[in-house]
Amino acid sequence: MAKITKTSIQVGSLEWFTRQLVPEGWENPQTAILLHGLPSQSLTWTGLMRPLAEQGIRTIAPDWIGFGNSSKPEKRDFAYTPDAFVTALAELVDSLELDRFSLVIQGFLGTVGIQYALRYPGRVDKLVILNAPLTTAAKLPWAIKQLGLPVAGEMLTQDPLTAERTLEAGCKCVIEDKYLEVYRKPYLKSSMPGRSHLATIRNLRLTESLAEISIGLPKLDIPIQILWGTNDPWLDLAQAQACVKSLKHGELVTLPTAAHYPQEHWYAEIKESLIPFLRRQN
Repeated sequence: MAKITKTSIQVGSLEWFTRQLVPEGWENPQTAILLHGLPSQSLTWTGLMRPLAEQGIRTIAPDWIGFGNSSKPEKRDFAYTPDAFVTALAELVDSLELDRFSLVIQGFLGTVGIQYALRYPGRVDKLVILNAPLTTAAKLPWAIKQLGLPVAGEMLTQDPLTAERTLEAGCKCVIEDKYLEVYRKPYLKSSMPGRSHLATIRNLRLTESLAEISIGLPKLDIPIQILWGTNDPWLDLAQAQACVKSLKHGELVTLPTAAHYPQEHWYAEIKESLIPFLRRQN
């Protein structure tokens, strides 16, 4: 079985850290890009990458700019707005020389992936959404919102334990120490991860992004699968149900015991629905 490789890709002034897995023995494997949410990293997808590779699906999971091991530019060099993230993602995709691919996104900030799909519909073959804000009824949860507050936000985002506390609160599960060490490590090296985290939350512009998503998703003429952990403490199932009803080619799969970050612990359940969806001919 092929191993997950860690690769840094320079795109202009930005360096993207990625985890990639290419399936062995498959000619022309299809590709899926996996985008994490706040305040996670590409590590969150590793449990799913191997099952996908076994079924002939190449995966590329980047750390968002400002997170994990990717570049953490100053605000004067990168705006940390949804538009800035979409543009950076588009440039990464171009550098990878991908024609069409499937896009799998999760959570807050994963919404940028949906915005990419709306703005570049010719590039995305299928869209998979795991527990992300989908309607204008969604609100930023206090666990994340507080990280953008004046004074308190500056302190909280510099705390190496903040990311793991947020992840465990959203998961409603304990994350193994070996993974927490990876999530914690960037914050121990410098102040830049915390500053990037703070800038992202303060510039998330969730209301405007959700307005674009609410209008654009029903018009998107590609297969869309929504995988939803129904135990999510921050986003309720009704939002996913309302969204899927508006889609041209949508389906909703519920994960009864999963919470906000279902890929962290429930990848075995996710793959049962995700792989047939990705392998299905349009």
